[in-house]
Amino acid sequence: MTVELRISQLILQVAFRMHKDLGPGLLESTYLHCMAYELSQLGLTAALCKEMPLQYDNLNLDIGYRIPLLVEKRVVVDIKSHSFTDLHEAQMKTYLRLAQCPLGLLFNFNLISLKHGVRRIVSKESSQHGPLLKSAI
Repeated sequence: MTVELRISQLILQVAFRMHKDLGPGLLESTYLHCMAYELSQLGLTAALCKEMPLQYDNLNLDIGYRIPLLVEKRVVVDIKSHSFTDLHEAQMKTYLRLAQCPLGLLFNFNLISLKHGVRRIVSKESSQHGPLLKSAI
């Protein structure tokens, strides 16, 4: 089992538990903060609104974009409180490419059942291998 697969399984477990406990209808930022907290309780590094550098041609920006939630420098998580659009998936693909992360998870928490509100997006360009997971896994 790959590290990213194990991380994604833990994220999914947390997401389903949170959705059951909190329900739909809250702000996206509420779910993101709760998820970051839950993942950190499992011993995972979960950076909320992670500011990322960007290099474009000869221009270097210290903060070129923000990733909603970056888990173990390997998995990008974004939570929506409305239906997914093609733009959400395109944005996730951009995050994955720029951050060189192999996997992204999109959640729509504004559904009665979260099982219909999960999208897994795999980067075709990433070959980065970050730090190993902590002992919680």
